[in-house]
Amino acid sequence: MSANVSAAVAVLALISALAAAVWAVARLRARRGIATATQRATYDVLHTAGLAADPLRTGLNQASAAKAIRHLRALVGAPGLALVDGDSVLALDGRGTHHSDQLTAASRKALTAGRSTVLGPGELPCDRVDCPVRGAVVAPLTGPDGSAPGALVAIADDQPAPGLVQATLETARWAGAQLALAELDSSRELLARAEVRALRAQISPHFVYNALSAIASFVRTDPERARELILEFAEFTRYSFRSHGDFTTLAEELRSIDRYLTIERARFGDRLQVRLQIAPEVLPVGLPFLCLQPLVENAVRHGLSRKPGVGMVSIEARDAGAECHITVEDDGVGMDPAVLVAGVAEAADSHDSGHVGLSNVDERLRSVFGEQFGLVVETDVGAGMKVSMRVPKFHPAVRTSP
Repeated sequence: MSANVSAAVAVLALISALAAAVWAVARLRARRGIATATQRATYDVLHTAGLAADPLRTGLNQASAAKAIRHLRALVGAPGLALVDGDSVLALDGRGTHHSDQLTAASRKALTAGRSTVLGPGELPCDRVDCPVRGAVVAPLTGPDGSAPGALVAIADDQPAPGLVQATLETARWAGAQLALAELDSSRELLARAEVRALRAQISPHFVYNALSAIASFVRTDPERARELILEFAEFTRYSFRSHGDFTTLAEELRSIDRYLTIERARFGDRLQVRLQIAPEVLPVGLPFLCLQPLVENAVRHGLSRKPGVGMVSIEARDAGAECHITVEDDGVGMDPAVLVAGVAEAADSHDSGHVGLSNVDERLRSVFGEQFGLVVETDVGAGMKVSMRVPKFHPAVRTSP
């Protein structure tokens, strides 16, 4: 009797297992049915385009072409596809390698004329009996500004059909836009570096003159103090004029600011008071090079140097979840907000380093982190000035390693 019960239990267990398997398969099929054929096709196209976009956003060269060509060919659906820069074939996937010279010559003509062209068998002669190449579509990689750094060439095993022509033209237009974005990114990076150089040139003469004057005043009366100030000045200038890296850490920027304030206190004496409130956890946060120091210099030069009596500069950096919130505040003379706006707008012409500093920092923060991360300035006549910024703790564009 017990053997029968055991057999029955085993049968029930087997039936339950089969039922569970059938239910799992049915559920999996139901999940697959959620995505239609159109949705899957859309995903495939967008995914492939994304894979091609990454290398193209670095510019058109052999390395980027080699990484993108396979994905571009999948988008076009051609037996062969080539990327040509007008001088040579940068990369070719599929058929047509032995036609490289002809494809280069045809691409050069298309780029010179500024329009696409369709090649037939007569324009692609070949001595190989088994050559499958019967035609090609040459489409310039035209960007939004009309320039084309190269061409996309789709190779066909027959006279190119209208569908292949259209797919090649659209893919070339899309690839041209990606290359234009790469050029824009490069231009922004060069501009950001030029802005840092301009900022150094505009703020350094004032500080250098005042620092050397302060040091000179101690040479006879307090040689040891003069020596310390010279060392601080040397370290400050070394950091400010360093040639590597577009980014720094908050800790490094604060160290440079401490040297700057040490020299300025030698000038102002007890008139200059400094208050620091820095959360230790935000010290490693990366930020654009020289984006905090100009704000402190502006507070001292335009806020406190014009104020009689004692002045206070407060620097605060708070941990705010995914962001670091930084403020530089002074209790100096302040200014009319309308005058500040006008001064920033005219800074490039007036060469007012304080206004240039604010504008420069604001533009660089927005360029790196996005439009929502610009400076916020609060001021009024006699009310001092408070400049605030928000910096993401982590951002893919920020690299702080030397």
